[in-house]
Amino acid sequence: MIRFDRVSKRYPPGIDALSDLSFEVAEGEMVVVSGHSGAGKSTLLKLIAAVEKSTGGAVLVGGQNIGGLARSALPFLRRRIGMVFQDQKLLFDRSVFDNVMLPLSIAGFPARDAAMRVRAALDKVGLANREKALPVMLSGGEQQRLAIARAVVNRPSLLLADEPTAHLDHETAADVARIFHEFHRVGVTLLIATYAYDLFPGARRLQLDHGKLVP
Repeated sequence: MIRFDRVSKRYPPGIDALSDLSFEVAEGEMVVVSGHSGAGKSTLLKLIAAVEKSTGGAVLVGGQNIGGLARSALPFLRRRIGMVFQDQKLLFDRSVFDNVMLPLSIAGFPARDAAMRVRAALDKVGLANREKALPVMLSGGEQQRLAIARAVVNRPSLLLADEPTAHLDHETAADVARIFHEFHRVGVTLLIATYAYDLFPGARRLQLDHGKLVP
């Protein structure tokens, strides 16, 4: 599903975020990426989602070298990938329903089919009764579940999450982690950057230290 072959990422003025990184993630696997702040966890996820490009090596997703994809091909790649961002990137002037609808509207889904998908995603994360609420009316845990619903509404085969339990109390964080476990049980490949790797028992762990994998 995912393969990094000697991948590096350098930011100006010569800051190495990732250095000579090689690993594979199998289809249907759950992997957590841990490490200190600045270890390169977020950068790793951004390379997989083609939000950024590597400066060395090859990143392959589903057998495709995504560094060589034309700009016009990127939307098709991203429809196969769900991404839960660290800062959630919710639209606070739109309802819960409209936030989840956004990726489907961009992809051109028929309105009726899209509405069914949105409600199914909200039901999956326990927000079926909050579709008319604005994000500001939700708790921190509910906002994170909303971000997850938006990430999975396209029914991606690969789900990436950047610190999805950060700033949540332990009970709420455990509830959010259980949602990811449920998606894993139905065959979704998961790659989760997190300090709280203990919330994901059974997941394989990749540990980063200053952009390098710890053996």
